[in-house]
Amino acid sequence: MLACLKRSQMLPSKYPHPLADTPMLDEQQFKNRADEALQEIHDAVNEAAEDYEGFEADFSSGALAIEFEAPPAKFVVSPNAPVRQIWVSAHTTSFKLDWDSEREEFVYPETNQSLLELMEWAIGKQIGKEVVL
Repeated sequence: MLACLKRSQMLPSKYPHPLADTPMLDEQQFKNRADEALQEIHDAVNEAAEDYEGFEADFSSGALAIEFEAPPAKFVVSPNAPVRQIWVSAHTTSFKLDWDSEREEFVYPETNQSLLELMEWAIGKQIGKEVVL
C-alpha cells in the first residue's frame, strides 16, 4: 500500500510542497523565463569551463547540453512547456524544476535548490571538484 502513495502524500501536512501556492506561468511567460534561465546557465558553464577542465556546453534548439571528457557523460537541460518545468538529466536522474514566483527562479522542490545550485552540484560531482558558476 505504501509503495502506491506519491512522495507528497507521505510527507506530514506541516511540510507542504514548497511551491504548492505558486501560480502556473502561462506558456509565453514560461518560454521567456526558461530561455533566460538556460542562457544564464549556458553563459555560466562556458565561463566555468575556462577555470575547470574537461567539459563544454552547447546551447541549441532550446536545450543545453553539457559534455564531459573524463569520465565521459552528457547532461541535458531542457524546458518542458506542457508542465511548465525545466528538466535536467544528469547522473542517471531526471530533476524537474518548477518556477518559484517568490524567488523568481526555477527550483528543484526536493532540495529547494535553484537551477544554478543544482548545476553546480551536478557538474562538481561529475568532475570531482567543487564548482562555482
